Amino acid sequence: MAAASNPWLSWSYVQDNWDTLVAAGKEHVMLTVGAVALAIILAIPLAVLVRKVPTLSGPVLGLSGVLYTIPSLALISLLWPVFGLSPWTVIIALAVYGLLVVLRNIVVGLDEVPGDVLDAATGMGLTPRQVTTRVSIPLALPTILAGIRIATVSTVGMVTIGALVGYGGFGMLILSGFQNNFWHAEIFTATLCCVLLAVVFEVLLLAVERFTVPWARKQAT
Repeated sequence: MAAASNPWLSWSYVQDNWDTLVAAGKEHVMLTVGAVALAIILAIPLAVLVRKVPTLSGPVLGLSGVLYTIPSLALISLLWPVFGLSPWTVIIALAVYGLLVVLRNIVVGLDEVPGDVLDAATGMGLTPRQVTTRVSIPLALPTILAGIRIATVSTVGMVTIGALVGYGGFGMLILSGFQNNFWHAEIFTATLCCVLLAVVFEVLLLAVERFTVPWARKQAT
């Protein structure tokens, strides 16, 4: 008896499961945006703290690095008793992984602002807050946005681990494909959607970077 057809590429699978793919895509985007947004919210006050108390730079960055090394399965297991089977378990776990990249890029970006530029701004009568908002942050923005872009693209792939608690976007379809007699079309289509979503986020964030910091593009060319 001939084996049942199980192709990797199947347009009929896409047509028959379009609504499921769209729902998984929406969940994947929600989890990604939520995790990166939370990582940014956590990174900003930590970066301010590090700037005000430079001696804390090592401990803060070191702790975020330690958190980054926690295996995803272990991290979700630690969060599960507190947040249960909810999207927050996934969002917080992924925010922990994104925190290191975003925080490090904010600190590095601010450190790279030339001292003579800051002195000139102060000499023009700007207050410390104005120097930060009008000079330091705009000049550090290309590095900061690069960190957010890296964190976002990596988070797109990591969202699939959320399938462990029932919120994994396309990861749910990949897991379903394995459980459904290794259904190639479901696994490959969900994986391809993850890759395409990462490309979309990359292009969108590059567009944001080019729009918000046009001088950086001119310097690169």
